[in-house]
Amino acid sequence: MPVVPLLYKLTAFAYKDYLSFGYVHVGFRGTEEMTRQYNINVYAPTLLIFKEHINKPADVIQARGMKKQIIDDFIAQNKYLLAARLTSQKLFHELCPVKRSHRQRKYCVVLLTAETTKLSKPFEAFLSFALANTQDTVRFVHVYSNRQQEFANTLLPDSEVFQGKSAVSILERRNTAGRVVYKTLADPWTGSESDKFILLGYLDQLRKDPALLSSEAVLPDLTDELAPVFFLRWLYSASDYISDCWDSVVHNNWREMMPLLSLIFSALFILFGTVIVQAFSDSNDERESSPPDKEEAQEKTGKTEPSFTKENSSKVPKKGFVEVTELTDVTYTSNLVRLRPGHMNVVLILSNSTKTSLLQKFALEVYTFTGSSCLHFSFLSLDKHREWLEYLLEFAQDAAPIPNQYDKHFMERDYTGYVLALNGHKKYFCLFKPQKTVEEEEAMGSCSDLDSSLHLGESRGKPACGLGSRPIKGKLSKLSLWMERLLEGSLQRFYIPSWPELD
Repeated sequence: MPVVPLLYKLTAFAYKDYLSFGYVHVGFRGTEEMTRQYNINVYAPTLLIFKEHINKPADVIQARGMKKQIIDDFIAQNKYLLAARLTSQKLFHELCPVKRSHRQRKYCVVLLTAETTKLSKPFEAFLSFALANTQDTVRFVHVYSNRQQEFANTLLPDSEVFQGKSAVSILERRNTAGRVVYKTLADPWTGSESDKFILLGYLDQLRKDPALLSSEAVLPDLTDELAPVFFLRWLYSASDYISDCWDSVVHNNWREMMPLLSLIFSALFILFGTVIVQAFSDSNDERESSPPDKEEAQEKTGKTEPSFTKENSSKVPKKGFVEVTELTDVTYTSNLVRLRPGHMNVVLILSNSTKTSLLQKFALEVYTFTGSSCLHFSFLSLDKHREWLEYLLEFAQDAAPIPNQYDKHFMERDYTGYVLALNGHKKYFCLFKPQKTVEEEEAMGSCSDLDSSLHLGESRGKPACGLGSRPIKGKLSKLSLWMERLLEGSLQRFYIPSWPELD
């Protein structure tokens, strides 16, 4: 079939540390030579095991219904080469297990040879001998003596006869600590017929007399030759992953690539988002470090910057100025009606004539409270929205009585300096009423004497006389104490059914 069966994939993954797996679709063009060379029936699944010789498979299995148990047994029987090379202590334990009983003796015939680029004659002779003498109790292995010098020196006698030559040793492991009994052939292994005859004689004698292995030693652990360093392992994993991704892109397998693409774009979005936010925050800090002048802020942006000292600041504000916006029909909904829960808008009531002086004093009094992000500051023009304010004050207990239509001072009641803390979500407000100072009472007394001599029609809508800037600023002298009580939650709250329209 053109697609690799899942059962074969699972088998390949299970034995990936011991064997390399391949797959051939016999329907492809160019496979006729392979099927002819190995005499394969193309109408049934076939497994071929190749070991040292690639021209002829070491074992073949063919069945129409390839079961998992059949595949596992076939792989387990051909798990190792005919003369495998010992590259690690783990492989040594598997190929040459420890003797557990008299009937479970396992002997290892070890060829100690030098590493060569091509197959040498001694190794070829040793391999042919192993192929001709396959037994359940004997395992043939070989070791590169230049890579495992301690292991080789333990098995070789103290003689210069084996210097630079190959040797054969028969050993049996007695425990996991490395204790073995062994016998090394007296002459170097050249692969001649006499060497094979001597080795065969020892193996036949070993079946009858296990005491042939007269020498005893403790073998050191083998060095893991195939274990790469951490950097190489990471490099191999990264190259495999990149290769898989490239194959997926080339074959347009976009459905499997979507998780990877999503991860890459998410990481890029987070990275660039962090950089952009950091850039904007740095620019805001620079802008706040050099705030505009007072007059410029009041005339253009409606923001006032007070001069303050450390004595009248209880905590460090976030900004170097107080942002006070005008409460109009445009900003009414966002600044009050739809104010987020837990947020309050502190509104100063002023008139056109008292706007500048009251805003400066208001900014000085509330500056130390601008560190809280839940407080917003606004001002309301009494000349434009007097009816809205008087409707709100009807719900305030002990507030100044609201005049009726027959009150001659109906349009002259002074609400400048009033401060309302409005909670838009819970529909309540707290009221600050300025207390009259001595200077203001004296000025109001003189104004009332003068007002009695004037006609009622001439004085309506106009203040009889002005109060100076200092009495006006004195209206907000106790606002900071009131703000502290506001944050403590100890002020009286006046609830209303709904917020009126600000026309």
